[in-house]
Order: sequence, then structure tokens, then C-alpha cells
Amino acid sequence: MTRDEVAHLARLSRLALSDDELDVYAQQLDSILTHVAQVSEVAADDVPPTAHPAELANVLRADVVVPGLTTEQALSGAPAVEQDRFAVPQILGEEQ
Repeated sequence: MTRDEVAHLARLSRLALSDDELDVYAQQLDSILTHVAQVSEVAADDVPPTAHPAELANVLRADVVVPGLTTEQALSGAPAVEQDRFAVPQILGEEQ
């Protein structure tokens, strides 16, 4: 990429670049475009796109229906029970 091309891009982008910046950006953009061209040459059409380099398998256990606890079993360790529910201290007043 030439210095003139960078100056043209800067004008289109409404960027005010100094002469030193134009030289630096011309060199950097040229390097970037060269690397992109190299990567484009390596990419093969027969290689499928991948989201992850290693093949992943589902690591979750199977969904199996099992019987749940009865009300008595669930409340057996509770310090206080009221109407088949856990009894807890009231934290809000009656007016709320």
C-alpha cells in the first residue's frame, strides 16, 4: 500500500494525518495486507469451516426421571414446619 493510497483513505475517513503518520500507516497497512494475502493462499476449499479445533462431545449426563422427595422427607430436617411448608421468621411487617 502506497503513501498516496493511505492519504486517500485518510481523506475519505476525514482523518488528519501528519506526513510521519502517513509513512507509518502505509508500512503497517501494507504488512497487514501482505499477511492477509498469505493466509488466503493457505486456506483450502476442501477444509470445512470449524468453530473449534478439537471435536467436542456433550459432557452432560442423560436426563433420567427419578422420583422426588415426598413432603415429609423434604420437611424432615426443617427446624419449624407450618401447614406442610418451611416456617421462617417474618422479615416484613404486616403493613407491607
